Amino acid sequence: MNNLPNCPKCHSEYVYEDGALLVCPECAYEWNPAEVVEEDGVVAIDANGNKLADGDTVTLIKDLKVKGAPKDLKQGTRVKNIRIVEGDHNIDCKIDGFGAMKLKSEFVKKI
Repeated sequence: MNNLPNCPKCHSEYVYEDGALLVCPECAYEWNPAEVVEEDGVVAIDANGNKLADGDTVTLIKDLKVKGAPKDLKQGTRVKNIRIVEGDHNIDCKIDGFGAMKLKSEFVKKI
């Protein structure tokens, strides 16, 4: 049996997985467990399931194409001093030699 968390809205224990989302059948609330919102702010989870915090250093786990940029971000690129923000791309950072960037936490791993 899976140890799924209770629904954050109605606290029901009858939560099930639907692809990458968790769904509560009682209140129909859907959420991404990688982007859990806590009372003190947004929590981002990396590709290995580690909790990320402001100021962490991470590396990219795959090549990322950047729209409008002349080159891609390569796997293994180190990103220092990240900032966790709300939204689809939940990491704000500056990449040396590239500039300001927003990343999804699922494409990085904590060092």
